[in-house]
Parts: sequence; C-alpha cells; structure tokens
Amino acid sequence: MSELSKFSEAEIDEIVIAEADDDSAWEAPIQVSQKQPNFVQIPSELAARIAFVANLHSEEVQDWIARIIKERIELEESAFSAIKRELVTKKVG
Repeated sequence: MSELSKFSEAEIDEIVIAEADDDSAWEAPIQVSQKQPNFVQIPSELAARIAFVANLHSEEVQDWIARIIKERIELEESAFSAIKRELVTKKVG
C-alpha cells in the first residue's frame, strides 16, 4: 500500500498546497509528450458536403467518415485480391 493511501483526499490536498512553492519538496520534472493524432486536410467545400451527408445519416461526421473509408478500403482490397487471382490464373493457364 502506498504511503499516500493512509491520507484522505483532503489531507493530500493540504500537503500539496503547503508544499506547492517549495521546489525541494518536488521530484525533478518529467517530460511527457502526447501522441499527436493524424490529421487529413479536407477542402472546406468537401467538408461541408461530408457534414451534410453525415447529418442525413444521423451520424457524427467522424463516425461517418471512418465508416465510409472502411467500406472503401474493403472494396479496394477485394478488387485487388480479384485482380491478383486473375493474374495468377492467367500465368498458370
């Protein structure tokens, strides 16, 4: 059990407030970096069209975009597999 677990939340708050200005009471600062999300730039006209269609489907824009992209990727992968099978069949035959 940690040393702080014997204190109530209010007691911990009091300790932190009392030591807030005392640099010696604190450990060395650590650097934390947040992973930046990937962004795709979309022209404003297209973004407006996307928002309109997502609204027609009663979906959040981000959810609608993710669903459409997933569907398109599955379609592209299926087409790629079909072409690959066709090429293999032509080479064998």
